[in-house]
Amino acid sequence: MPWKTLILHLSREQVEAVEQQLIAAGAMSVSLSDAGDVPVLEPAPGETPLWPENTLTALFDSSCELHMLASRLEKDHSLTTPPRIETLRDQDWTRVWMDDFHPLRCGNRLWICPSWETPLEPDAVNLILDPGLAFGTGTHPTTALCLEWLDASPPTDKLVLDYGCGSGILGLAALKLGARHVWAVDIDPQALSATEDNAARNQISQESLDVAKPDELPALSFDLIIANILAAPLAVLAPTLCRLLKPGGRLVLSGILEEQADALYEAYAACLGNWEPKCARDGWVRLVGQRSRNAGASQTS
Repeated sequence: MPWKTLILHLSREQVEAVEQQLIAAGAMSVSLSDAGDVPVLEPAPGETPLWPENTLTALFDSSCELHMLASRLEKDHSLTTPPRIETLRDQDWTRVWMDDFHPLRCGNRLWICPSWETPLEPDAVNLILDPGLAFGTGTHPTTALCLEWLDASPPTDKLVLDYGCGSGILGLAALKLGARHVWAVDIDPQALSATEDNAARNQISQESLDVAKPDELPALSFDLIIANILAAPLAVLAPTLCRLLKPGGRLVLSGILEEQADALYEAYAACLGNWEPKCARDGWVRLVGQRSRNAGASQTS
């Protein structure tokens, strides 16, 4: 059965009232996307931030007459862009969703592979990961940059911290590449559940992975810390991450726009040096530094 969609261009302030009006008119679903290329990434749990300019798409049964509703919305909310009505043909949506995700190579040996596809290189390091609600499938430049670094610098026999783990992709990749033990930390319970599910899918033993909230993390000293978050929280976390990093250990920072890199260098200058060359992709950068070997050591595992 075909469907109809009503598509509107709305400011942040208009969204709530229009959404309520659409639901009252029989919309089966309402979705929002960025209409102005202003990313909003990884909000805190419970937050639902909106973009300054939004594209709202409402889904209706094909029998609904939408022209009068569109005219009423345009008038009631003084919309500068007229609403658009489109017919959406019926599809096997599960198949459409699955068709968007294919095995992804990250470096020389590491592959991210959805569970419904056969790994293209069975003898490679294959991490089985399906798209989910938690951030991290390997397709975003911030995650890809971290995965490629791990592939090029395998954390063999190292104690690793994945801070802001999302789906657990980076911590699980570290284990697949030889890490001795990984702590995966996130403030979002949904991310912790996703990490545990993905660990089970990859037959990662519970003995090699701990999943916790930040305040549950013991006072360990890590060989490697990977933090793929955003620039602002990374700056705030500088004292914490430096304290957790053992002398000589490396810190991989991602989720940083190119214009934010200098501020992050400054935030970590007191503890990190020996910076690797900055690596950029699509406006995002990866920063990797090493803690001075004569810094005071923390408790070890």
